[in-house]
Amino acid sequence: MSELKDYIAIAASGQHLTRQQAEEAFGIMMSGEATAAQIGGFLMALRVRGESVAEITGAVATMRDKMLRVEAPDHAVDIVGTGGDASGSYNVSTCAALVAAGAGLTVAKHGNRALTSKSGAADTLVALGIHIDLDPGGIEACIRDAGIGFMFAPGHHSAMRHVGSARVELGTRTIFNLLGPLSNPASVKKQLLGVFDPRWSEPIAEVLRDLGSETVWVVHGDGLDEMTTTGVTQIVALENGEIRKFEIAPDAFGLQAVTIDKLKGGDAQHNAAALLDVLHGTKGPYRDIVLLNTAASLVIGGVAEDISEGIAKAEEAIDKGAAKAALDALVKTSQAHAKEPDE
Repeated sequence: MSELKDYIAIAASGQHLTRQQAEEAFGIMMSGEATAAQIGGFLMALRVRGESVAEITGAVATMRDKMLRVEAPDHAVDIVGTGGDASGSYNVSTCAALVAAGAGLTVAKHGNRALTSKSGAADTLVALGIHIDLDPGGIEACIRDAGIGFMFAPGHHSAMRHVGSARVELGTRTIFNLLGPLSNPASVKKQLLGVFDPRWSEPIAEVLRDLGSETVWVVHGDGLDEMTTTGVTQIVALENGEIRKFEIAPDAFGLQAVTIDKLKGGDAQHNAAALLDVLHGTKGPYRDIVLLNTAASLVIGGVAEDISEGIAKAEEAIDKGAAKAALDALVKTSQAHAKEPDE
């Protein structure tokens, strides 16, 4: 088969595509060989029928094959969410990534500008003075010198331009909403990955296992695409090739449970200021949820044995200034490697 309409027919009939068929179908779309109508029809056929693990795996494999890669150490960790939870919360994973770097974790963070919120990771990082439009060498320098590098999704997934107009015209969730966090340009094997809907937790863990990930916690926290202090976090963990499920409650670690309104953020400037407050030692709900997410990332990366030790290391990184130092180093290094205007 060489045309997308052949795969549309399979999906529309209620059948699931194999991984190879999915790779071929997404290869056609992301090579500019399908019309917007065909792309829209295929994506909606998948959604209405329900995307399978094999289909997501094939789609991710294609995304990874076409992405602009970044070299990072094997132990690097990504802290990322799918977005789409419509919570309007602070940039939790962004702040947690900086604290984790301050605590000794190597972070290769993948993200984008806001799609469903007022401020995405990229928006807040720019407000903090970080240059996000770096080539792979610049990002690798950030990872090496600051312990954290940020990979701005559009700069690494140029093939997405072929499906952009169809997605905009559809105006609803498609399989592509799941693919970004699964397509880290540094090919990390370890992730703290938040999902907007817990029904995707186990399938995503299975996809990442099939693609060779080592340690991943797929988390959903009481409506949030991250670990939460508003209630119980549901976790599907991939560890040593096995998948297990468990839950974490904030009060088990001395963190105060709060209502979601205590975690509401704002635009990029607002969230950047709030993030700086956390790095300067201000205590409160934002700090607490960052501590919990940082702790999980430290466990995943092997820097902490458990959540309790991870929280202690995160607190130390903040209170001794190491987290702020990681931010300062990222700002300095990213600015030093910023592309010239004509590049």
